Amino acid sequence: MTGIDRRKVLVGGGAGIGLVVAWALWPRSYRPNLAVAPGETALGAWLKIGDDGHVTVAIPQLEHGQGVYTALAQIVADELGADWRTVGVEAAPLNPLYANPLALDFLFEGTFARLPDDLRQAFAERAGLIVTGGSTSIRMFEEGCRTAGAAARALLCKAAARRWDVAWTDCTVDAGFVLHGGTRLRFAALAAAAAGEEVPDPLPIGVQGAGKLTGRAVPRLDVPSKVDGSAGFAADIRLPDMVHAALRQGPIGDSRLVRVDRAAADRIRGVLAVVENPHWVAAVATTWWAANRALDALAPRFETTGAMVDDAAIGRSLDAALAADGEPVATVGTIGALLDGAGVVTADYAAAPGVHAALETQSATAAFRDGRLELWLPTAAPAAARAAAARAAGLGEGAVVVHPTLGGGGFGATLDPLVAEQAAVLAMRLKRPVALVWSRGEDVGHDRFRPPARARMRARLSSNGTIAAWEARIAAPATGHALARRLLPEAAAIALGRADPYAVAGALPPYRIPALAIRHHVADVGLPTGHLRGGAHGYTAFFTECFVDELARVAGTEPLSYRIGMLGGDARLARCLTTVAALGGWGGGAPGSGQGIACHSFRGSHIAVLAEAEMGEGGRPRVERLVAAVDCGRMIHPDLVLQQIEGGLIFGLAQALGASTGITAGRTDVRGFAGLDLPRLVDAPDVIVEFVRSDEAPGGVGELGVPAVAPAIANALHAATGMRLRHLPLRRGA
Repeated sequence: MTGIDRRKVLVGGGAGIGLVVAWALWPRSYRPNLAVAPGETALGAWLKIGDDGHVTVAIPQLEHGQGVYTALAQIVADELGADWRTVGVEAAPLNPLYANPLALDFLFEGTFARLPDDLRQAFAERAGLIVTGGSTSIRMFEEGCRTAGAAARALLCKAAARRWDVAWTDCTVDAGFVLHGGTRLRFAALAAAAAGEEVPDPLPIGVQGAGKLTGRAVPRLDVPSKVDGSAGFAADIRLPDMVHAALRQGPIGDSRLVRVDRAAADRIRGVLAVVENPHWVAAVATTWWAANRALDALAPRFETTGAMVDDAAIGRSLDAALAADGEPVATVGTIGALLDGAGVVTADYAAAPGVHAALETQSATAAFRDGRLELWLPTAAPAAARAAAARAAGLGEGAVVVHPTLGGGGFGATLDPLVAEQAAVLAMRLKRPVALVWSRGEDVGHDRFRPPARARMRARLSSNGTIAAWEARIAAPATGHALARRLLPEAAAIALGRADPYAVAGALPPYRIPALAIRHHVADVGLPTGHLRGGAHGYTAFFTECFVDELARVAGTEPLSYRIGMLGGDARLARCLTTVAALGGWGGGAPGSGQGIACHSFRGSHIAVLAEAEMGEGGRPRVERLVAAVDCGRMIHPDLVLQQIEGGLIFGLAQALGASTGITAGRTDVRGFAGLDLPRLVDAPDVIVEFVRSDEAPGGVGELGVPAVAPAIANALHAATGMRLRHLPLRRGA
């Protein structure tokens, strides 16, 4: 990008293209708006201290089971010198101070990487980009949390030093106390005075007793309430005069409601109202069960205009896109005529639409009172949810308040603001609080699916068996562009290129290949798509690592050695491969062994996975063991990292074996958990995880465990049976 200076910010797909905004018009300083109760003192935008000694940390990220409430609070408490037993959390208010510019990389996969950091930060602040996703939480907020804790520690030490008439730099902290010699004062006794002190410059980090919590597996803050049932989810909200709503939407595509049987619904006991919308109908009742029964009685009929979305139509769209010229996304060297003529190895791969299948279905509670609309929902993009709700309700954003709740999973589904729009419409129409909960069938049937994709992989081997040229042509919808338009209020004004780097993210192999090309073939499949844990890496790693395995077989080389030989200087990924081989007893992946291996680098972290699998009854693979070696840099909370990797491996197993649905006449073939072929406890393999010690900066871990699992299993099945399965989910004959 050219023409960037401190008077203009240029954002877009290339030089001279994009949204130009006067730098002087952008505010660069924001006041904290952390709510403070009586007896509490706020020390900045991230924490407050109560008169009883409690420390509350504001968390701008959605807690949906990944442990972010604990990890970010642990960083703050570590620098503050707090007693972990006194630390609690609350959802941070909407404020540009909590903007997440790393989410720009997650959504645009590098388009913004060429901008200076301060301009990226400014754009994220201006756009209200407060997002949980892309394994960005620790990578984005560690520095801010550490700075907040250190600033508060310095202020407390200054307040104590003023009382004792000593140098504040001679004071230390320990477990919620400021100490000097044999004298000590509780944080609670100093907080009010500390708020009036000045933050020193430069700010001391990691001194005066800080640093005692990082690297420890402290108790999770969200677990006790989840165990005793007091945790608050969207469906748990209870307000005076509240009603319950269930909702049904038309077939996938451009469908409109044309008829309902109101008289039949009125005969259901407890039904209070029926709300019709062009694209959906909601039944409102005294209980959700009555509302859901009323939907069946309503027997809604929808009229679909345009082509009907089904598996055949999706397949035709992907095939047509793959046959057309693709858009270059990444190139290395010059392929020239290397992929012409005989000797080129070619393989086609495919991935079906993936579903989120979170425990919690889409849910939101909304109330319009005294000119203000309030919403309670698990949202990974609260600013986008507020903007969408405001538009749907016909209100200004200042009249809408979003209260983020805990999330019951989500895996990316909570990025979409659709349920916030629907709840807002219902609250405005009914003029009373309403709790909207999608049924399981609605949740699966109207998911923001992981996009279907097809790939044509081509390569030529050199005389020594290494890869001389590599090409990946990937047909997939432009999901990243759709996500950006939903999450960024100004995204429609950004000149997005035709190619979508998000749609082929992870397709660039980690190996040193002298001539390489990655092309995106944009496909309009008519299916609403979104981010699923792992994103496009969930299918691109499958394409890449299975194809590498095929090339190793063609070259007559053992797959592990083949990979390590091409890694060049990537020592971290090489260590993961050698570690997993030693830990898992790698036998070379010989025919009949049932062993497969795969690796992937993702968001600053690295993983290698060894799978042992065989083909079970009915053509369903059975996985006996998954072994993973991980290098994710420094770990704030080792148990959280282990939980995320283990959970990611099981999630990857689900994507390999199922977590997908066909589509017929605009309706998903599967409408609940049954039929998704999700792994049950009896299906769960032995899981072994080993961490490669590293002092590098923390990398992402929330999605790291997912991408390498499916190719490792596919490679293991090839070793077991001789069959090469090239379709996700993995099935004989697919």
